[in-house]
Amino acid sequence: MVSVAKGEIPVGLDLGGHEYAITPELVAEYSGGVDDHNAWYSGTSPFGGAIAPALILHSEVYKFGRWYLNIWGNLHAKQEWELYAPIMVGDSVTTRATVVDRYVKRSRDYVVNEAQIFGPDGRLVCRGRTHQSFVMEVDEGSMAVDKEREKRPDRTFATNGSAFEEEIEPLDKPVTIDMMKTFSPGVSYHNDAEQAKKLGFPDIVVQGMMPICFMSEFMTRRFREGWFAGGRMSVNLVNVLWGADDGVTCRGRVREYTAEGARRRAHCDVWAEKADGTKIIAGTASAVMA
Repeated sequence: MVSVAKGEIPVGLDLGGHEYAITPELVAEYSGGVDDHNAWYSGTSPFGGAIAPALILHSEVYKFGRWYLNIWGNLHAKQEWELYAPIMVGDSVTTRATVVDRYVKRSRDYVVNEAQIFGPDGRLVCRGRTHQSFVMEVDEGSMAVDKEREKRPDRTFATNGSAFEEEIEPLDKPVTIDMMKTFSPGVSYHNDAEQAKKLGFPDIVVQGMMPICFMSEFMTRRFREGWFAGGRMSVNLVNVLWGADDGVTCRGRVREYTAEGARRRAHCDVWAEKADGTKIIAGTASAVMA
């Protein structure tokens, strides 16, 4: 075992920002990476012209250096999103990233990176918080996570069995090597088995943001514009989606409705699971309705 230094990654660390043009090509790349071809992305939408997918900049936090404690065995552990307004195709947006929290849990050191996205008028349109976990002791002769872990009794995650208002239509999503390469460009443990083994994993680790983007499509299909302007998500990545798996199914239930001004907010329990029922993400999401 080799102890890993905690690193000078203090809460409040400003990581800088970027500027992006939201082009049709960028949208097409997103659509190819997650097999989401909503007509709103290339034609008219309830907001006027074409809009970008709600999570078009899903991996913005990973475009910044200086916040990773180490590479071996690191995992995306939790993700939160707040969506305030749609991003239109053709917009120029800016981002800013900040380390907003650190904590230790079950022998892993967690760093929370918040990325904010601002529209062309300076308005905050989206906020995401990524909880990344890092091993505190590295044993490069072993696996950081093995495939048998998800079969343990403590790795099963029950969904809320209480009464609910609505069962949302499930969304089946494939996961192919071409999608993985498009979603995670360049050779990495997200699309190459040999690279995965070097970092302590027995197989390709599908990037955690991919099933989260599937969940965003799931919420878009049900709540339409109420997801783009008012959507929220908080999900835990509870098991690894391996490259050898065929795909996942997104599921959810509306647990309750609450008043929000003249509208209602639908509060949902959501999860995504493999064909054998193993959950890979689980948590909550909500959207506004008329």
